Amino acid sequence: MPAIAYLECSRCHARLSADTPQTLCTQCPDQPAGALYVRYDLTHLHGSSPNDIVGQAASLPWSGMWRYHAVLPDVEPVTLGEGWTPMLRSKRHRGVYLKEEGANPTGSFKARGLALAVTMARHYGLRKLAVPSAGNAAGALAAYAALAGIEAHIFMPRDVPLANYVEATAYGAKVTLVDGVISDCARMVGERKQQEGWFDISTLKEPFRVEGKKTMGYELVEQLGWEYPDAVFYPTGGGVGLIGMWKAFDELEQLGWVKPGKRPRMFAIQSSGCAPVVRAFNEGADASQMWQNPETAASGLRVPKAYGDYIILDILRASGGMAVAVSDEDIFSSLKDWAANEGIFLSPEGAAATAAYSQLLKSGVLDDSHRVVLFNTGAGLKYTEVIAAALGLKAPGLI
Repeated sequence: MPAIAYLECSRCHARLSADTPQTLCTQCPDQPAGALYVRYDLTHLHGSSPNDIVGQAASLPWSGMWRYHAVLPDVEPVTLGEGWTPMLRSKRHRGVYLKEEGANPTGSFKARGLALAVTMARHYGLRKLAVPSAGNAAGALAAYAALAGIEAHIFMPRDVPLANYVEATAYGAKVTLVDGVISDCARMVGERKQQEGWFDISTLKEPFRVEGKKTMGYELVEQLGWEYPDAVFYPTGGGVGLIGMWKAFDELEQLGWVKPGKRPRMFAIQSSGCAPVVRAFNEGADASQMWQNPETAASGLRVPKAYGDYIILDILRASGGMAVAVSDEDIFSSLKDWAANEGIFLSPEGAAATAAYSQLLKSGVLDDSHRVVLFNTGAGLKYTEVIAAALGLKAPGLI
């Protein structure tokens, strides 16, 4: 594992020390302050074979995403075996692969980012962590904090899927249900964190959730034979996974672990009921505006304004990708289609990606010859009551 060289601001590119816990850039001349990237000295890996480096992971006591220990912080992991999720090939679309993040501990991709964030929190000696969550981050933080012996303080909308509330409570977290959306939860964390002594690990307000999420980029490239796909479809609320994968691609190229060629086109997928990134992308804006009255059954996409929207928009444009909005009607239609025809029970967020792919296939933006990775960010079973309502189903005892 490499030592951290420094933390770099994504806005002003100032360098900060990683010797003590950091949140946002303290040097930015303007507000809002930039999110921080973790930078390593990777020169010792130049000329190495990725298969040799990853192969060494077999001798380690950890599994999953920690196979990429060579490009992660040099610390003892807090781990439940997160990562190395299946890459499932579609039986109907010859170029399509579905990255099944629902196979992670706590049933979603959030396990990756929170595993790394809690690992570093323990490394720094932090005792109280707080997070606003649209649902899945709550369960992930609660689980890893329980494993690490750290207090977890969670704020989430009252109408989150029941599974998110149940798991966070069962893991022993201190849960506050909020009448509002995730931005209201974030405001409450911000107002109370200093008084309560909480360290805020909100999306992009600490640097290590990106490091956990970047392992998705390493994985999808390795699972495709150390080659890029043509496109990646990513359901985007806070967008940390998309940002993390782009960072992974940068590191892979620095290391020479991928064949020279064009990076994948990145597609940020949102619900038409809450699509601030889509609107900003279409308007040519550098950042999004707060989306008023967000409404979507895909709770992970109900983020009125992502803190890292400026990074997301840069990535979409640099990659030749785009931001795409799909309706809840199309989301649940695609969810049913993939369940019945592919045997995969998607989350609503994952179904947003499959619905967007169908939309762009019909419009001619993509065709079946393109190799495309679609992300299902969580297990459909975590949304049982949400999906049942959308499909008009009742509990068997009520029929």
